[in-house]
Amino acid sequence: MADLDDHFDTADSGASTTYPMQCSALRKNGFVMLKSRPCKIVEMSTSKTGKHGHAKVHMVGIDIFSNKKYEDICPSTHNMDVPHVKREDFQLIAVSDDNLLTLMSDGGDLREDLKVPDGEIGESLRADFDNGKELLCTVLKACGEECVIATKNNTALDK
Repeated sequence: MADLDDHFDTADSGASTTYPMQCSALRKNGFVMLKSRPCKIVEMSTSKTGKHGHAKVHMVGIDIFSNKKYEDICPSTHNMDVPHVKREDFQLIAVSDDNLLTLMSDGGDLREDLKVPDGEIGESLRADFDNGKELLCTVLKACGEECVIATKNNTALDK
């Protein structure tokens, strides 16, 4: 008989971070897991049925968090994992000295757990914020990772 103090160490809902989809149903600009990374499909091509009867799909994808390029080949009848990708806009409230963003959701909830993104997006975000512009940050979430992938001026808030 099990002890009464057995408990689970996780507090998630148990939902999977991916779902299966037949390779032939994937489309360009969609999402797929390549080499265990969530990627946006930028190129797809299908070869003809070969000696063993399967048409092969060649995919090229860009990692949605690191912008690295990944490639894979899969028989068109096989399933591939597709990440659950959530996109949400937040209003930028502040940027701390240690590069953490203070973001506010539409519901007024504050979060301070995302860093300023690397590269051009981060530089542009910092420059626009320092110039007093009201910004909306687009946050992409997939496979337990989150990052700011784009910013835009919030003209409704500009004075």
